[in-house]
Amino acid sequence: MNPSNPPAASASPTRVPSRVSQFHALTKPRVIQLIVFCALIGMVLAVPGIPTWSEVRLALIACAGIWLVAGAAAAFNCLVEQQIDAKMRRTAWRPTAKGELSNPLTLAFSAGLCALGSAILYIWVNPLTMWLTFATFVGYAVVYTVILKPLTPQNIVIGGASGAMPPVLGWAAMTGSVSPEALILFLIIFLWTPPHFWALALYRVEDYRKAGLPMLPVTHGNEFTRLQVFLYTLVLFAACLMPFVFKMSGWLYLVAAVVLSLGFCWYAWRLWRNYSDELARKTFRFSLIHLSVLFAALLLDHYLV
Repeated sequence: MNPSNPPAASASPTRVPSRVSQFHALTKPRVIQLIVFCALIGMVLAVPGIPTWSEVRLALIACAGIWLVAGAAAAFNCLVEQQIDAKMRRTAWRPTAKGELSNPLTLAFSAGLCALGSAILYIWVNPLTMWLTFATFVGYAVVYTVILKPLTPQNIVIGGASGAMPPVLGWAAMTGSVSPEALILFLIIFLWTPPHFWALALYRVEDYRKAGLPMLPVTHGNEFTRLQVFLYTLVLFAACLMPFVFKMSGWLYLVAAVVLSLGFCWYAWRLWRNYSDELARKTFRFSLIHLSVLFAALLLDHYLV
């Protein structure tokens, strides 16, 4: 045996993630970051002018509570979908899909996060925010994950209501109420969700087919889904103008909204007319940029204009 090539048995063992990193992965941190960011935008827009220290403190506490409950919903989603996740390349790495975390442990982790987050919101924010956040948890973890996702290709459309709630939660945290302005922010995310997820589903269609999930490209085909993506971006364009029309924002936001929405429509048009998996990936990535920069423009406009 060549000494320069030691036997495979002597190779260093595969590193097993720590319990902390496994639980952290269950919370889907990238998704949670966007959720908390959108909630924070709702908080900022609900407060006219520069916030006081007490308002900043309230916003930080609300963000913590929302983060905990959203993380609980993500962990519960991983628990329910572990068999499906194991069949899909995009999700096979999750600790529940790999069998690294037991079901009772995952359930206890999810319940603990939800209870802690709900208590924080109820005691230190207000009951309305707690109940809205808990309803969002139920909508995503139970109604969407357990009922809608395996039942109908419109799962993303109907279930998108839960994903569109963060600005409403943020607004309620600061004001104790839900105003029409908060519902406009809700509408933008609600209409953004289908083209965002369907762009992903287009190039991951085989994963969804193997998993037995009735995503739109699986049930209605590639071409029909591409048309729906394009049509939704047109409706989304109109919704993105509403903050300016209803005087929630100024010209800075309007310019950003028009440029970003035209970009999203352009990607969707190209995807409809000349499909490729690479273009679907680019459309999906741009959708993330679209929402993040759009809400960042709302934030800047609120303080700079």
